[in-house]
Amino acid sequence: MTQLQDALVISEFINNEKFFKASVENTFASLDTNNDGFISFAEMAKELISLKILKTSLDVDGIALSHEELKELRRDIFTRFDRDGSMMVDLEEFQEEMREMLVAVANSLSLSKARDPNARL
Repeated sequence: MTQLQDALVISEFINNEKFFKASVENTFASLDTNNDGFISFAEMAKELISLKILKTSLDVDGIALSHEELKELRRDIFTRFDRDGSMMVDLEEFQEEMREMLVAVANSLSLSKARDPNARL
C-alpha cells in the first residue's frame, strides 16, 4: 500500500464518525483498567511501557532515549490528551486527541507522497 493510499484509509476512518467513535470508545475502555470513566497517567503509562512503542519508535539511528527521557516523553504524551489539566483523560479528550493525531499522520503521509511520488511505507 502506498503512503497516499494509507493517508486515504486513515482519512476515511476518521470521517466515518460511527466507526471512529466505536473504535475510540473500545480503545478508551481497554486503557481505563479500573473502569472509572477516566484514563489516569498510570494507566496510559502502563500501556505505553507494555507496548514498548516509545523505545522502539524513537530509538532511531542508534540514539537511544534514557529512562528519564522516556518518562518525560510519557508525561508529555499524557499532557496532550489531558486537555483540561485535571490529571485524568476523559473520553471526549481522548477522542479529540486521537482524531488530531490521526489527521496529522494522514497529512504527513500525503505530504511525504507529494515530495516523493515513488515513496512507499
